[in-house]
Order: sequence, then structure tokens, then C-alpha cells
Amino acid sequence: MSWGDMDAFQHINNIVYFRYFENVRMEYFSEANLDTHMESTQNGPILASTQCDFRAPLTYPDTIRIGATIDSVDTKRFTMRYQVESESLGRIAAEGTGLIVWYDYQKGVSCEIPENIRQAIHKIQSRVSR
Repeated sequence: MSWGDMDAFQHINNIVYFRYFENVRMEYFSEANLDTHMESTQNGPILASTQCDFRAPLTYPDTIRIGATIDSVDTKRFTMRYQVESESLGRIAAEGTGLIVWYDYQKGVSCEIPENIRQAIHKIQSRVSR
């Protein structure tokens, strides 16, 4: 987090949490090699909806940990769950979700999540849930 993330009320602005979610989502996707898959197939994830429950206000300075997991993998979509944990508060500051749809960018329609992507997600999740 940085000083510029704070708003006039002296806490981290709510929009910044969605940037945190985006950053951890993109790290997860990179680890699952979705960028390589997208380059070769022109299909991949697209964010359909997102939400955040604010549990405690973050203020600068603080060290935060941001995590993401995937559950509810369906044929064409899955749900990501996010957590933002504050070191100085010693608790979760925010939790959120994102509905991710597998999308064919050339045709402009949703499509099935390929098996190799499902396996990559399963591999990451099995490591995260230990």
C-alpha cells in the first residue's frame, strides 16, 4: 500500500481494494499460464462481476497480505475469493469475490474452460489449501 492510496477520510479508498483484487487475480492467472493459453487460442478469463465486503479500514503505513483462491468451477465460469489481511490490525480488512467467465475473444461469447486450465487451477488450489 502507498500513501497515495488514502482518501480524504484518511483510510485506503474503496476502489484501491479492487486494484488489490485485480493484482492478485492476475498473479494467479500468470501462475496458471493463462496468458500463454490466451495468446495461442484467443480465449481466456473475463471478469463478469466483483464485490467487496469491507471489514476494517486500512491506513498508511501498514503491511498487507492479499490472497486468492478459486472455488465453484463450472463449465464456463468460476468464482475467485479474495482476502486482504492487515498486519497492523492483525485481522482481515476485506473479503471479496469475482465471477470469472471463460470467454472467446474472437467470437465475443462465453465458452467452456479447457481441461488443461482446469488442471492448472486444481494444481494451484491443492497447493494453496495445504
